[in-house]
Amino acid sequence: MNEIQKALKKFSQKNLKFLKEALEETKIIREKIKETGEFNQLKIIQAFQECKVTDECFWGSTGYGLDDFGRERLDNLAAKIFKAESALVRFNFVSGTHALNCAFLGILKPNEELLSISGKPYDTLLPLIDNLNTLGIKYKELELNSKGEFDYLKIKEKIDSKTKLIFIQRSCGYSFRRSIKLLEIKKVISFIKKIKNDLIILVDNCYGELVEEKEPIEAGADLCAGSLIKNLGGGIAPGGGYLAGSKDLIHKASFILTAPGLGGKLGATLGINRLLFQGLFYAPLIVTQALQGAVLASYIFENMGLKCIPRWNEHRTDIIQAVKLGSAEKLKTFCKAVQNAGVINSQVIPEAVIQPGYKDPVIMAGGTFIQGSSIEFSADGAMRPPYIAYLQGGILPQIKLGILMILEELEKIK
Repeated sequence: MNEIQKALKKFSQKNLKFLKEALEETKIIREKIKETGEFNQLKIIQAFQECKVTDECFWGSTGYGLDDFGRERLDNLAAKIFKAESALVRFNFVSGTHALNCAFLGILKPNEELLSISGKPYDTLLPLIDNLNTLGIKYKELELNSKGEFDYLKIKEKIDSKTKLIFIQRSCGYSFRRSIKLLEIKKVISFIKKIKNDLIILVDNCYGELVEEKEPIEAGADLCAGSLIKNLGGGIAPGGGYLAGSKDLIHKASFILTAPGLGGKLGATLGINRLLFQGLFYAPLIVTQALQGAVLASYIFENMGLKCIPRWNEHRTDIIQAVKLGSAEKLKTFCKAVQNAGVINSQVIPEAVIQPGYKDPVIMAGGTFIQGSSIEFSADGAMRPPYIAYLQGGILPQIKLGILMILEELEKIK
């Protein structure tokens, strides 16, 4: 008996057959995902070559981090990949939320307004918005319409002389809606610019990097932000985040990250550069694996009668697979199975707790090399109705193993 047969022996023949069926039925879609992945991989290879990345870029710096050749080259590389004027890729960003906060505070002044047109932002952004209010910065938000699309009429009504920054959250966050395609983002940006051309458009790009062939800057956004423990870090970057967009906006955000007058010219990299470059190089491959696994998961859970967004055969714009489970017990069971399929702390049973930035208890399953990484196989969800699990990341063999474990565990619940 070989190792594969040993690993699969503990699963029921019914579930093994179910997985085999899913692999066959989703084959065409998964092949298209691989084609997009190859496109993005070649794009990144070309960017590395054009930026003339050398092994000197990996040396790093200490102290002030003055004249860090690798840090500057990494910024140039990201700008080229995003088709942006400038970029700020920093290990110093503790998260994508931190990068967004630097953008908000760098751009907005008292009596100016931030308008979210994609509904209520992700939980960890809500304290940022509360802080903006204390600084005299206004905030308004518009829900997507009943079809999950931008409400163009209300957008036009809400924009006024104080509106300066339009915020779009590409991914679904902890809501149960479809994520927003780049084509939709491009269309609404064109609409907004015709209303008021000097409005700044900021896209939260978390979970969406390298999923489609283009990025938000190519869709007309002025700025986009994300985390390096998601797609763009390739499961290798040990932390960090990024901003990409116009040179002026990146400059303003860099003053918040460090200090006015210092901006992006300082910040020791402490030998981390190689991991950031390497993670970026592998990112398209890992994103492709994660997307194929998400399609498989959606096919299987839909056929179990669970509501999934996106559906298995729908166009994807990020790596997240949302599964509505309907009960706290099922959400806990789902996350336990994901944790048990991990390679780190696989023996641990995840529990829901209040975490920084969240109002509700959150359960997070991630047997990952990088703490909190969601480009590695992981799942999480807020412990509130309707109890949705957000599954993301991973390489395909591990995702298949995880799906089988989830099936076996859910079947034990009557």
